[in-house]
Amino acid sequence: MLIDKTNRGISISRQAELLGISRSGIYYKPVVDPYNLLLMRLIDEQYTRTPFYGSRKMTALLERNGYSVNRKRVQRLMHQMGLKAIYPRPNLSKANSEHKIYPYLLRELEIDKLNQVWGADITFIRLYRGWVYLVAIMDWVSRFVISWEISTSLEVDFCLMALEKAFIIGCPEIFNTDQGSQFTSTAFTGKLKEQDVRISMDGRGRVFDNIFTERLWRSLKYEEVYLKDYQNVSEAKQGIDQYMTFYNHERLHQSLNYQTPVEVYFQRSVIV
Repeated sequence: MLIDKTNRGISISRQAELLGISRSGIYYKPVVDPYNLLLMRLIDEQYTRTPFYGSRKMTALLERNGYSVNRKRVQRLMHQMGLKAIYPRPNLSKANSEHKIYPYLLRELEIDKLNQVWGADITFIRLYRGWVYLVAIMDWVSRFVISWEISTSLEVDFCLMALEKAFIIGCPEIFNTDQGSQFTSTAFTGKLKEQDVRISMDGRGRVFDNIFTERLWRSLKYEEVYLKDYQNVSEAKQGIDQYMTFYNHERLHQSLNYQTPVEVYFQRSVIV
């Protein structure tokens, strides 16, 4: 990291802001258990291929491939990675009593306008010795990734940073997320309310509520993350920034009539 903790002229928070990272990234300490890291890599790759695998199937698959692991360990690692199987299941968890859960607003809604619906999601990004989390905000019609941030923790601050950056570019009618604590926090929903944005939250176990972001994660991991071994947070940020720029400006989407997200979002004409 380039942070100088002895510099009394510029605060640590300001140095982090200038480098474009969350403050929590300054104090990041690599995870030291290499076997857990190996298991997390394997789980991440399998989850990207089969996001409907829960801890039972994930444990069975690891055991079939010769890895000694029990279900409790897999559950703990998946929880640490923020992974949940996307199949319908009973509600076994209690919502935070301080966090309001908002209704799902997209059922039978025709989504055909720019800035009509934005979605946000968080994914796990592996490092050589550890991991970070990535949040992205996407416009659903154009597939344009409006903003993104990485963090070494699942605290809400990096989601707020992404939201503030997104509002510089535009503002949606509806903002859709899952029921993760970052998105249900009063700090996050309060920012949306300030902009008069309607808040929509996926029902638990709904498979297709965030399909566009799931496709982004799959593309990012197969085309960038799995091809590289990021050594540290700075390398991850640099690699992800470069990929997101490529995704927005160069990657052609069949669903967009072979245009890029930037061309669609900013309604640029393409001469062929």
